[in-house]
Amino acid sequence: MGKKNKNKDKGQDKGVDATPGHDKGTPVSDGSSPTASDPTGVRSHRNKKVKNAVYLKEIERLQEELVKLQEWIRQKGLKVVVIFEGRDAAGKGGVIKRITEKLNPRICRVVALGTPTEREKTQWYFQRYVPHLPAGGEMVLFDRSWYNRAGVEHIMGFCTEDEYREFLRSCPEFERMLVRSGIILLKYWFSVSDEEQERRFQARSVDPTKQWKLSPMDLESRDRWVEYSMAKDQMFAHTDIKQAPWYVVEANVKKRARLNCISHLLRAVPYEDLSPKRIKLPPRKVNTGYVRPPIDDQTFVFDFEEFPVQSAGKPPKNK
Repeated sequence: MGKKNKNKDKGQDKGVDATPGHDKGTPVSDGSSPTASDPTGVRSHRNKKVKNAVYLKEIERLQEELVKLQEWIRQKGLKVVVIFEGRDAAGKGGVIKRITEKLNPRICRVVALGTPTEREKTQWYFQRYVPHLPAGGEMVLFDRSWYNRAGVEHIMGFCTEDEYREFLRSCPEFERMLVRSGIILLKYWFSVSDEEQERRFQARSVDPTKQWKLSPMDLESRDRWVEYSMAKDQMFAHTDIKQAPWYVVEANVKKRARLNCISHLLRAVPYEDLSPKRIKLPPRKVNTGYVRPPIDDQTFVFDFEEFPVQSAGKPPKNK
C-alpha cells in the first residue's frame, strides 16, 4: 500500500503532485525514482507499458490469488465492499472484469445501479445502496456508487446544493458506520490524463462493440474536465477519511493499472490459503438400461457455419 499522509484525518490529498491534466491522490503502491516534477516517482513509472507476456503471466497469478481470497472470505464470513470510481473511460470496468473473471458470482458480485427511479429519488440518499451491501461471506464490487452525488449529480445539476452539501457531511459518517459494522471498505479512484481519456473516447466512437459506452454524460464530461477535477478535490477533502481512505490508481496504461489495483486489493485484505484439497474423480459409472429419446424429438440450435448471423437491417444471404 502507499504511504499514508500525516494529515489524513484532516482530509487532505496526498502523494502525487497536481500536474495539469491529472488527479491528485494516494498511489496504490510505490513508484520509481522521484524527480522535481514528479516528487513521488509515481507517474513516470506508471506510464510505462507492460509487455503482454509479463501481463498475462502476472494476471493469471493474481487471479489464482483472488480465488484464494474468495475462499477466505467465504469461510471466515467476511463482508467486503470495493468501490470503483474515477474518470470516464479510466478503465474501471476492465479491472472489475479481471477480478470477477475466475470467481464465483454467488460470492463476488458486481453492483452497477442505473438512474434512480422517481420513488428512489424521494428516499434517503443512501437507501438504494444499502440492500446491495454484502452479507457474511460475500464481496461486492460497486461499479460507481453513492459517490455519484459528489460528481455527476452535482456537476450536471441533478441534485440541489443543499443535497450536495448534506452528502459531503453525511458520507463520512455513513462509511464509518459501515466499517464499525464489520464491513471491509476499499475505495479506488481511477485517474487518467485528459489526453488519454480523449484517445479512448475517440477509439470508442469508431468501435461498434464499444459505442454503447459513450453516453451523453461522457460527452458532457469532455467539456467539463476542470469542473470534474474540482468536484473530485472537494470529494477527497471530505471523504478521504482514516477509516476508509481513497486509493488512486494511475490508469493511463490499462494493463499496469489492472495489475496495480488487484495487487493492492490482495494486500488490503489479509488472507490465507484455504483452498480445498484436490478432488480425485472416481471412474465414471457405465449407465445401462437407458435409451435416449429420438434426436428428431428435440430442438437443437443451428450450426453457426450453416446459418451465420446477419448484420441487423440487412437481408439474409441466399445459400
